[in-house]
Amino acid sequence: VPRYQVGCTKADTSKRYLEGWHKKQSSTDDVRKSKSGYFTAFGVDLSPDNMAVAIVYFVQGVLGLARLAVSFYLKDDLHLDPAETAVISGFSSLPWLIKPIYGFISDSIPLYGYRRRSYLILSGFLGTLSWSLMATVVNSKYGAGFSILLGSLSVAFSDVVVDSMVVERARGESQSTSGSLQSLCWGSSAFGGIVSAYFSGSLVDAYGVRFVFGITAFLPLMTSAVAVLVNEHRLTPGEHAMSVSGSGFIESSIQHIKQLWTSVKQPNIFLPTLFIFLWQATPHSESAMFFFITNKLGFTPGFLGRVKLVTSIASLLGVGIYNYFLKAVHLRKIFLVTTIIGSALGMTQVFILLLFQCSGSYFASFQVKTLVCCMSSRFFLSLGLIGSLGSVMSGSPLEIR
Repeated sequence: VPRYQVGCTKADTSKRYLEGWHKKQSSTDDVRKSKSGYFTAFGVDLSPDNMAVAIVYFVQGVLGLARLAVSFYLKDDLHLDPAETAVISGFSSLPWLIKPIYGFISDSIPLYGYRRRSYLILSGFLGTLSWSLMATVVNSKYGAGFSILLGSLSVAFSDVVVDSMVVERARGESQSTSGSLQSLCWGSSAFGGIVSAYFSGSLVDAYGVRFVFGITAFLPLMTSAVAVLVNEHRLTPGEHAMSVSGSGFIESSIQHIKQLWTSVKQPNIFLPTLFIFLWQATPHSESAMFFFITNKLGFTPGFLGRVKLVTSIASLLGVGIYNYFLKAVHLRKIFLVTTIIGSALGMTQVFILLLFQCSGSYFASFQVKTLVCCMSSRFFLSLGLIGSLGSVMSGSPLEIR
């Protein structure tokens, strides 16, 4: 082979190698940036609509900043016992019982021509009002219950709005795509929990519960702000008048109720719904356990904030494991394994009580702290109305998300 041909062959080989390397690099970049030009997270394009959904779920997670503050406020400032605390927590769950009504309202009664933007803005303002009341004028258990109820209504309504957007995107898609959308939602919520977890305890220690409520009052405004990202066509005056007319609203509501009943009475929907109701209706000891670990074991807000940080990280890890390894696995297998693991982890509270009874108070406190830090978060299955109703019947508080 002539020397110049050998040189050309080497050049061609180098050129092919460089082309292959650039192609490999571009495919690696596609993991973070899709063909549509949007960055991706959990395999989902971060389009403006999806960003709005992710930020609303992030707000639900970061609102956990006030969760410890609420618990300590009810116990230390209002001097409520575990039973009264459980009643207020159950009362705050009521807005989650009527979530289908929010869907009927947003679909049938658009505000200023929008079915979603306007209600997201309204939900954010309502949440800000509720936490502002907690930070300033609330001084009784009735006022606290009312303000917490408003905050729960704000979160529940915004949750319905963004969930409808997720359902529209997942309709007709594969289980893997639907799983990616759910991973984006719950991953955003878990990330919000991580952001707020540590400070939820340290701020209570340093500045008190009122200060934490004041900071929390600004967070729902993010929900109002992201409403501009929602890609929604504004209704014309004629369409708006038809939507809000009495006959149109009644007909739409009746149609939605019929569709809901048709779906629920199917065995593959009714049986899982019944299971979730029975699961959520089982008694919970969250209020009693909080009094136990703070009064008997002396856990401080700072330490509980660090524990919450660990559980939030575990939640995000669980979302990642599902998104990358379990999306294509049959749901029946996932439910079976996670139910068994969750039941085993749920027995750790019994171990805590046994350790406290069999050991000295200081030694038990040390052992329990070690055990709590090693706990992983459980996989939770929620089905809106039924799960919330079960929670109310069990007297357990819904998580402030």
